[in-house]
Amino acid sequence: MGKTKVGIMGIAGFMGRMIAKQVHENPEAEISGGTVLRGSAEEGVEIAALCQLEGVTVKTVSDPRAVISSSDVVIDFTLPAVTVEHARIASECGTAFVAGTTGLTPEQEAALADAAKNIPLVYAPNMSLGVNLLFDLVKKVAGALSDDFDIEIVEMHHKRKIDAPSGTALGLGKAAAEGRGVSLDDKGVLSREGVTGAREAGQIGFATLRGGDVVGEHTVIFAGPNERIELTHKATSRDIFAAGAVRAGIWAAGRKPGLYSMADVLGL
Repeated sequence: MGKTKVGIMGIAGFMGRMIAKQVHENPEAEISGGTVLRGSAEEGVEIAALCQLEGVTVKTVSDPRAVISSSDVVIDFTLPAVTVEHARIASECGTAFVAGTTGLTPEQEAALADAAKNIPLVYAPNMSLGVNLLFDLVKKVAGALSDDFDIEIVEMHHKRKIDAPSGTALGLGKAAAEGRGVSLDDKGVLSREGVTGAREAGQIGFATLRGGDVVGEHTVIFAGPNERIELTHKATSRDIFAAGAVRAGIWAAGRKPGLYSMADVLGL
């Protein structure tokens, strides 16, 4: 069986370059192409030089359809509106799609689900193995505890992150809500300010921290009478996200159409 041809959207970005490195080092995959912004200094540059990889002969392009149509799967960590547009093109081309972009609106998530009617599409707020195990643990713990245990989610990321709370934090909130059989839209409190009054039973609270070069830290706190349970994941390198995305891409290529999560990829 041949290698999976992986296209990388936004290959000149920080995550794009890391994904390129992971694809290049994976014996089951090869880089089929990468997109950059039209008119940028990186357009038409050899990916080998751009990402410091030996043996990659293709050059970057600004036309997403050219990369998508020549790939078995594409991986996208760009911007919400851009990701949705790329997913639409992938749906037309019959190319599997991995979306790791965070900060999507409900309407944009619905657009991904619509694209997934025609292609296998993996969408996850976090691609790491540890975080996806945490999703599963949070759901189970939330389901086992009563409303006597208040749920609070604390997350910290580097100062350049533009969305808050993080997609991972929201994913953890959804896992907790699902465990309790409620809706995060109804029970989630994304921020607090001023005289808020006493905490209502059943709320799922969020606290967002930004600073320095923190890759990603998430803690889910179950605070009950006389005891507290804390589940924490700390990422020390973005390599875990890139490696997970490549694993998802290889898994998705050739699958039946559908909207998948990392839980599907990992068999959780």
